[in-house]
Amino acid sequence: MPNIENLKKQAKQYLRWHRERYYPIAAAIRTALPRFRHLSDEQILDASFKLADAQELVARQMGFDGWQALKSGADAMTDEPRRQTTPRPILNSIEAQLFVTNIKSSCDFYTNKLGFAVEFVYGDPPFYGQVIRDNARLILRLVCEPVFAGDVRKREHLLSASITVATANEIKQLFLSYQAAGVSFQQALKKEPWGARTFIVSDPDENLILFAGPAD
Repeated sequence: MPNIENLKKQAKQYLRWHRERYYPIAAAIRTALPRFRHLSDEQILDASFKLADAQELVARQMGFDGWQALKSGADAMTDEPRRQTTPRPILNSIEAQLFVTNIKSSCDFYTNKLGFAVEFVYGDPPFYGQVIRDNARLILRLVCEPVFAGDVRKREHLLSASITVATANEIKQLFLSYQAAGVSFQQALKKEPWGARTFIVSDPDENLILFAGPAD
């Protein structure tokens, strides 16, 4: 375990990131601190966040209930796994990361064609961003070199993200709305052998996004 002085420095770094509106820290805050759990990234960065909050964030990431508990246990901890009764970690959300060559073009596609909204873009020029629609969140990461060898992604139908809807009517409506918007499909709407209806969208960087819902 890092010593307490290094953990203090880490807390101060988190505090600086929050003040500088570094968006990736918002996800860490939402995951670790229950009072921020239902806030968006923008709301978290607008909220009051003090050194004590940053220290609590560090402590919870280390498996402690708070900063004082971390300080009390720091001297007793070793590099061996700690044996203690703790609640099973709950995974609150998942966000697919898509590799793109132009953040603005990708944001335009996902907002104008797929009905998402831009949650944030970061960097000047931007190299990182997030788009959301309802409970679906996609991270856009700028990469200016080929990520896959040749045409393996299209040939092997390698998905970048899978997004589901709750009803058969919704998956049909979604497909028809994207069709009307002129979206490029890797696969049109079809019924799968396992009882779902799916279609696959190809974005400007050939990321393949699967949309799925019940067949009936």
